Amino acid sequence: MRRHRNVKIVATLGPASSEKHMIRALFEAGADVFRLNMSHGSHDDHRARYDAIREIEVETGRPIAILADLQGPKLRVGAFAAGPVDLAEGAPFRFDLDPAPGDATRVQLPHPEIFAALIEGSNLLVNDGKIRLRVEKCGPDFAECVVTVSGTISDRKGVNVPDVVLPLAALSKKDRADLEFACELGVDWLALSFVQRAEDVEEAKVLARGRAAVLSKIEKPAAVRAFDDILKVSDGIMVARGDLGVELPVHSVPPIQKRLVRLCRSAAKPVIVATQMLESMIESPMPTRAEVSDVANAIYEGADAVMLSAESAAGSFPIEAVKTMDAVARSVEADPNYRSIIEAARKASLSSVPDAIVTAAREIAETTDVAAICAFTQSGTTVNLVARERPRVPILALSPEESVLRRMCLTWGTHCVITPRLSRFKEAVVNATRAARKFGFADESRKIVVMAGVPFNVAGTTNILRIAPCDDRLIFATDPE
Repeated sequence: MRRHRNVKIVATLGPASSEKHMIRALFEAGADVFRLNMSHGSHDDHRARYDAIREIEVETGRPIAILADLQGPKLRVGAFAAGPVDLAEGAPFRFDLDPAPGDATRVQLPHPEIFAALIEGSNLLVNDGKIRLRVEKCGPDFAECVVTVSGTISDRKGVNVPDVVLPLAALSKKDRADLEFACELGVDWLALSFVQRAEDVEEAKVLARGRAAVLSKIEKPAAVRAFDDILKVSDGIMVARGDLGVELPVHSVPPIQKRLVRLCRSAAKPVIVATQMLESMIESPMPTRAEVSDVANAIYEGADAVMLSAESAAGSFPIEAVKTMDAVARSVEADPNYRSIIEAARKASLSSVPDAIVTAAREIAETTDVAAICAFTQSGTTVNLVARERPRVPILALSPEESVLRRMCLTWGTHCVITPRLSRFKEAVVNATRAARKFGFADESRKIVVMAGVPFNVAGTTNILRIAPCDDRLIFATDPE
């Protein structure tokens, strides 16, 4: 099943998409990666979805990536004695550690870490930013505030603290249990919530022990400020615009998104643009024009993947949402302006032999009649370098490591093919030629670029490039010597 687009689609599974037949339908509609949201559902629920995906993988012969999205710490107020309370603009309001039910003047905020970080003038946002309060006075167990944006506050509403770095680990006790469960299950990617600093990512990678790649969710202002350091230690990035738009002025999110996507591409690390992309399709079979433009803009920017959340997890039209994203992606990538925009954002990077090899492969593909770039990879690094170039021809990622190919399903432009473990470059050429013909990327009249490293089966050794014909001499070769 070949995708006729380069950008990948991430679909979240949930109550509307838990059955195997629905997951299969989402895959056939265009989903490349399935997201398990650890904020909802039990471990048994996620295990059943995981098993269904792996069965579909066997049935279709295509690697499928599975991403487990960790919940992260949830900061919430306590309960109110008499139900919801209206907070008027200019009114005083107090947060403290007292567990007594709240009223119109105060409520418990059971997070001493917040009080430890607050300073006068800090802002507290409640209920996704619908209510805003400014700190006038604070101590280790309280914060006296004034309401700057009025609204109704009620039990267990979430709290955001955008102005300070909170002394909280990105991994709660629940997250640690979920991380171990997901790694033992065999997921390919872990999405880390509440990232504020590079150390948060490093802690998750230590716990993962290489069993899954770690993707950092950029959803807090502190993460935007520390992005360069976070990117260095992350395997991938998710631009989580929903929370960013709560903690930052909403008009600042689009330029941040554009900057982060470009930095990820320059670093040859996959980036997902996420949240509220086709929000109206939770209840409607048709998206709004603004939503279609939002998805299109992420693709024009060069994102590796775009993501569906509630649209596919709990909406009434999950398959239609995936098909819509697929159609938008095909339309954008067929636009001549797409190529000019993507290529204008390309930056030369010739700091290593693999950099030079992938740059040469892309230039050859653009100036000769080459049907595809076939990259053999042991760790996925070479394929990510090829994808960074955003070539005009498809990328075949070939590897004997199934786990590597599954992770590559998130990378722009890749079609992943499992191969035998090879020992000679001639074997690589034969296998690449067969794969290009088998999956419809080339016929006997075309040529392909083959990239590999010698010695084989060693990560980071990409050092050979060859232009190979796809004629029958190689297709039917029985002796790779």
